[in-house]
Amino acid sequence: METDSLNIAVVMHRKPLASRWQPYQWQPLEVLLEPGLTGGAAPRCLRDDPADLRWLFGGFELRLYSDEAEGYFLNVDTGAPCWFVMWRLDEIDGVEVAVPRTVTLSYNEAARLMDGGEQVDTVPAPALIAERLREFVQAYYRPEPKRKRRKPSFEGGAGVAEMARAERTGHGG
Repeated sequence: METDSLNIAVVMHRKPLASRWQPYQWQPLEVLLEPGLTGGAAPRCLRDDPADLRWLFGGFELRLYSDEAEGYFLNVDTGAPCWFVMWRLDEIDGVEVAVPRTVTLSYNEAARLMDGGEQVDTVPAPALIAERLREFVQAYYRPEPKRKRRKPSFEGGAGVAEMARAERTGHGG
């Protein structure tokens, strides 16, 4: 099961840092709901100032999938649901820019991306999106039932002790 898609856009922000090792830091500033934005929207520089550089990237679609319900639950369960934005540095018109590649609401999907070495940052989700996510989780998330733990068996312990004795005496077979 999947939901209808929402068109979204991401604003990436470069801010200067007071560090001699890293002059600035990129991070997603905002995720916008853009009903009129289409997949062909080209990246746009919104502000070009040495102290504040911002780019708008449109053309992202948000869909919720029932097989990701656990990841949505983990996001909602934090009490502060957020967007997860995976981005990479790229060059646009001769300028190095952080370009978002994926936007998700699934904690598990974000974790898989980070496990793969990708840069993933968060942006707080608006109340409208958080509520929609809660409703989806209530409808589709079913926690796995807890299973009884199997107690370890020490049967065969005599055989292990016998093998250890044989190794000490040099008669192992």
